[in-house]
Amino acid sequence: MQGFDLIILAAIALFVILRLYKVLGQRTGHERPNDPFAPRPAEDARSDKVIPLPDRGRRPDAPVDLSPRPGDGPKGSPVPALLPGLGKIHTADPSFDPDGFLAGVRAAFEMIVSAFAAGDTGTLRPLLNDEVFENFKRAIDRRATAKETLQTTLVGIKSTDIIEAELENRVAEITVSIVSEQINVTRNAEGQAVDGDATKVEAVTDIWTFARHVRARDPNWLLIATRSPN
Repeated sequence: MQGFDLIILAAIALFVILRLYKVLGQRTGHERPNDPFAPRPAEDARSDKVIPLPDRGRRPDAPVDLSPRPGDGPKGSPVPALLPGLGKIHTADPSFDPDGFLAGVRAAFEMIVSAFAAGDTGTLRPLLNDEVFENFKRAIDRRATAKETLQTTLVGIKSTDIIEAELENRVAEITVSIVSEQINVTRNAEGQAVDGDATKVEAVTDIWTFARHVRARDPNWLLIATRSPN
């Protein structure tokens, strides 16, 4: 009877292990960092905590509205100057969707702004091209050398507008105007504010350019340039 009990316990243990394997899966230690432009399962789109991102599984023949969306309000009139560029990108990559792209931009913006303030180069590295990464890293290093810390609170993103779009040699480049509300304050080693105001919300406009090779298997769009409005 004791031997039979051991067999039953072994069977139960094996069943539990198999269930855990199915639920948790395997982790190899080589998982890629979160990609703000990567597709999400359909059920995620129904969650209030998940930002809908580009649908990489769109059928090539599925219609896409290429009219740029001004800000985050209702869709307005098309911007004629952008249609040729957006059309070329969509022809080269039928899964491209301007609205989905802008959703990815918002997610990337939040990640990059937060990571820059925290000095988190590990998060920044896969989101930026070499030149932009080096610029960000130099600024982070200068801050560390001065023993200063940057505190950034992203209150909200007011608008994201595509202002330039082009395709050259199968590389798509899209420039976006991002208007956000932020609180930024730089503190010295003693915790005293040396720049910015911890009580003031400022409207900040950034002009960011993203690029992606339309034939690449990697769905990532990299941030390749940043500038302020003229």
